[in-house]
Amino acid sequence: MGKKKASSAPSKAAAKAAKKTKATQKIERKEKKKKPSKAKDDFEEDEQNLEEILENIRREWEAAHAVTEELVEGPPSRRANATLTPCPNGNHLWCIGGEFFSEDGKAHFYSDVYRYSPEKDEWRKFISPTCPGPRSAHAVVATPAGGGKLFLFGGEYSSLYQNTFHHYRDFWCFDISTHSWDRIDTKIRPTARSGHRMAMWKHYVVLFGGFYDPGITTRYLNDLWLFDTQEYKWQTIEFKDVDRKPSPRSGFSFLPTPDGIILHGGYCKEYAKGKRPVGVMLEDTWFLRMSITTPAEGASSKNASPLSVRWERRKRPSTAYAPSLRSGCTMTPWTTRNMGILFGGVTDEDTGEETMESVFWNDLNGYQLNGTGKWVSLMLKKAKKGGAKQKKPTPARRDDRGSDDEGENASQAQEVSGCAHRRTNSADPEIDPDDPILSTPMPRYNAMLSVLRNTLYIYGGIFERGKREYTLDDFYALQLDKMDRYVCLKASDVVIPAGDSSESSSDSDDSGESGGESETYNGDDDATAVDPIEAAQKVEVEDDIPLEEEEEASAEEAVISLREQATAFMGIAKDTTRTEEDVLSTPLPGETLAMFYARSRLYWAQKARENSDNRGKELQREGFSLAQKKYAAYKPVLAEVERILAEAGLDEEEMKRGGATAAGGTGQSRNRR
Repeated sequence: MGKKKASSAPSKAAAKAAKKTKATQKIERKEKKKKPSKAKDDFEEDEQNLEEILENIRREWEAAHAVTEELVEGPPSRRANATLTPCPNGNHLWCIGGEFFSEDGKAHFYSDVYRYSPEKDEWRKFISPTCPGPRSAHAVVATPAGGGKLFLFGGEYSSLYQNTFHHYRDFWCFDISTHSWDRIDTKIRPTARSGHRMAMWKHYVVLFGGFYDPGITTRYLNDLWLFDTQEYKWQTIEFKDVDRKPSPRSGFSFLPTPDGIILHGGYCKEYAKGKRPVGVMLEDTWFLRMSITTPAEGASSKNASPLSVRWERRKRPSTAYAPSLRSGCTMTPWTTRNMGILFGGVTDEDTGEETMESVFWNDLNGYQLNGTGKWVSLMLKKAKKGGAKQKKPTPARRDDRGSDDEGENASQAQEVSGCAHRRTNSADPEIDPDDPILSTPMPRYNAMLSVLRNTLYIYGGIFERGKREYTLDDFYALQLDKMDRYVCLKASDVVIPAGDSSESSSDSDDSGESGGESETYNGDDDATAVDPIEAAQKVEVEDDIPLEEEEEASAEEAVISLREQATAFMGIAKDTTRTEEDVLSTPLPGETLAMFYARSRLYWAQKARENSDNRGKELQREGFSLAQKKYAAYKPVLAEVERILAEAGLDEEEMKRGGATAAGGTGQSRNRR
């Protein structure tokens, strides 16, 4: 019995140890189960935090890139050189950018985007934080791909008083569905330019021509570029020297067809050594034939381009009708009739060194794109009434530049302008209120045209009377399939005085300033009144002796010192970070005293006002005196700069043109470019 008792003790101890071990294992298993649960909770919490972070980032980005939309009254403000583009997948018009020159001589540029809906006669404005900078003379094309997009390239911008210009070479895409802009940056792209044209052919954006103004001469271009909207790549098309192609130009018509693109007309300047530049209005027509080839089976297409491009000159029979020679007009496509629509324009004729006669047009012409092309005159149809049918006026032909037809058409254009001003005079028995010609917009150039379905829309443009330029803000519509009458959707608020307004008097004694145009003073009001510009020219004739003449004893040292000053001055003059005041107060190379004062008269009037209580003509005399002293101080340096430029190959006329361009480029033909 003693042995049995001894053997039972170890078994109880073993059982107790096993129980303890089991309990420990149980606790460990519980701890293991708890650990995965905690990790899962931490993961879910981390995932939740990440979602919150991303949501906050999204909200911040949307707030920074939010596009605002507002309903506005009527068309955009007065502007020129904007774009008016039909929506590729909706019944809308898109107006982008533009410029306006106010009466005080200041240039204003726009970057806003407007949309017009004909069904509601409604304009809406879209503002996006990310968008192209303010500009004019740019180009826009539309494509229905991707929900509808607008592509924009280039354009120009100037300082407030047009002392310096900047040409863009940026490329943008506007998404019509989201109303947002996206900048497309590529290493290879066209050079900076304005006045170029683009057309959409299949999935290619085709760009041609334009001009670039570096400040000395205006350089016109005739290079051809294509942007593939599928590959997002630019490529330039190289032609051989023996290949025929259009000459350099800007402001031309550029219309797409199924087989290529039609180019017509345009404007350029011819520069001859020793002579002043001459503006040239072009009337030639070209066809850019385009086709996409499929590589043969098994052939290597690594370096082969599937696109075939060549220029073909379109000849017009001498007896065929064509609009009179003009510039400042481009055609817009009427796709339902495969026709280009052209309205208005201006015909300039140089009559001397400083004078130019201009005829402005408001006739409507069509160009049939099929075959070899054909011009047709589009006339309004008068409602049928009893009695003899009135004879329609015949537009001028360009068959004979000296023919009487052109003179008659010029007179008709001016008569229509007169009708436009007399259309409210219902007391005139000779005017038929039902005559559709009374609904014709007044003559103009650089009007913005667009055809949406079968309706032509005309917005704004520029009209000149004498030396005054008027930017218009009226808005018209014409049913091209009916040709009954123009509908004025918004009348112009611009008041154009009758007669020649080239002469204006400074009758504002409060300011003593005029709006940036050269005035002619009336001697009846002030017997001693003198035109400051004429005074400047007189001073230049009488005082043409270099100020450095007294230093003949140290002529060699003076020449060295003067050359150093001139070199330093040229470096400062090219500094684009200079203030507006510094630019206005400093004469430029090639600039006469008259030219210097003409562009900076407002600045000197303000300076004179700060030191005097005078007003009117007396204030202007003080301002002119200040400008004369500043010019005299810079005259030796400017003369040396001109010698440096002459050594670089520029003749006297080119330097004068450079000075005039740098001083503002506001000559009568600036907008013709």
